[in-house]
Amino acid sequence: MKAVLCKAFGPPESLVLEQITAPVPARNEVLINIHSSALNFPDVLMLEGKYQSQPPFPFSPGGEISGTIAATGDEVSRFRVGDSVFASVGYGGFAEQITVAEQALRAKPERLSFEQAAGISTTYGTSYYALKQRASLKPGENLLVLGAGGGVGISAVELGKVMGARVIAAASSTEKLQAAKKAGADELINYSDGKLKDKVKELTGGKGADVIYDPVGGALFDQCMRCINWYGRVLVIGFAAGDIPKLPINLVLLKSCQVVGVFYGAWSARSAGESAANFQEILELFEQGKIDPLVGKVYPLEQYADALRCLSERRAIGKVVVNIQ
Repeated sequence: MKAVLCKAFGPPESLVLEQITAPVPARNEVLINIHSSALNFPDVLMLEGKYQSQPPFPFSPGGEISGTIAATGDEVSRFRVGDSVFASVGYGGFAEQITVAEQALRAKPERLSFEQAAGISTTYGTSYYALKQRASLKPGENLLVLGAGGGVGISAVELGKVMGARVIAAASSTEKLQAAKKAGADELINYSDGKLKDKVKELTGGKGADVIYDPVGGALFDQCMRCINWYGRVLVIGFAAGDIPKLPINLVLLKSCQVVGVFYGAWSARSAGESAANFQEILELFEQGKIDPLVGKVYPLEQYADALRCLSERRAIGKVVVNIQ
């Protein structure tokens, strides 16, 4: 089978597309013919050797997949050959086939495209956990979403609206903000001029946001700490800007606010039952038409480097997906 392999840390262009031996499912696994694989920022970090957990070389990027079951292990009981499924796999998605533990799989709803299914697990799972369990977002609160045009940002905008918040979408371009508006954002902020704090204060009557969803980090984090409301919650999602900011802890004291870490992958492993319940609710929201995962760009497997560059250069609007076959 064909697979894109990372054999040493480096840029996307250092990856190679090769023929490798197809995997064989263990007794509790299924073999999936991958249709689509979605990208997340950790994929870029893994290639650079900067992610908190690194797979052994050689590995294939692509942390989320969708496809159809080609074979099942002897102990698999919930799925059959031919079923359409999706899963978060960590890595290995830029390949024609992959083996996945039965317990990690979800059945793909018929209305959910393969491209949407490939990209829904991490983004919506992260955002729902962040807003529900970590922030306890309440109806009527002001929710500020940074990076609101990207995959994880769009999901936070949609879920924030579903949960009854007034959503302030912040991004670096008009095009990204228009995508956030289409997803339901109430207010829009272009922070490319460096005036995020002032604009948030203006939109909230000087109080600041009650919850801030920050997947960007860098210099914007300091502005977030200066436009958080009393008793507010700043959600640390990631560092797409590249720099890990330092926390001005005096501002935590002055605002009686919370800075809250969101590590969805670890939580979903530690609290599998609660995580599964969350995702069932997410799929119900999709079936009810209350969320509609945005796939902004689809690449063929042979253009894997372009797909990764789109994400690393922060040009993505919605999810970036690679179609395998």
